[in-house]
Amino acid sequence: MNNPVAWFEIYVQNLERARAFYETVFGIQLAKLEGTEFEMWAFPMQQQGYGAPGALIKIPGYPSGANSVLVYFSCADCAVEAQRAAKAGGRIETPKKSIGQYGHIALIIDTEGNMLGLHSMK
Repeated sequence: MNNPVAWFEIYVQNLERARAFYETVFGIQLAKLEGTEFEMWAFPMQQQGYGAPGALIKIPGYPSGANSVLVYFSCADCAVEAQRAAKAGGRIETPKKSIGQYGHIALIIDTEGNMLGLHSMK
C-alpha cells in the first residue's frame, strides 16, 4: 500500500524568485526537469523514500496563490524554516504551534502568494 499523495506541484509566476525562496528556506538545490511541456524545478527526491516528490511549475494562465490544497513540508524544527521564509521574502501566516501528540506546525506564505505548511515533531 502506498501513501495517498503521489506528487505535488506549486504554481509560481516567477520561477527564479520562487526557486531562490525554496532553496533558501529548506537549504536544498532544486533540479530542472527535462522533457516536460512547461518549465519545472523539482525538489530532491528518492524513488524509494518516504513522502511525495514535487516541483515548482509555471503554466501560462494558471495563477499562483489561489489554490485550495495545502502541502506540508517535513522539518526538524518548523520554527527555523518559518524564520528563513520570512527572511527570504515570504511571511509567516501562523507561527509554530503544537498539534499535540502529532508534533508542531507553522504556516507560511511564499513569494508567489502560496500558503505552505511546515511540520516537525520538535
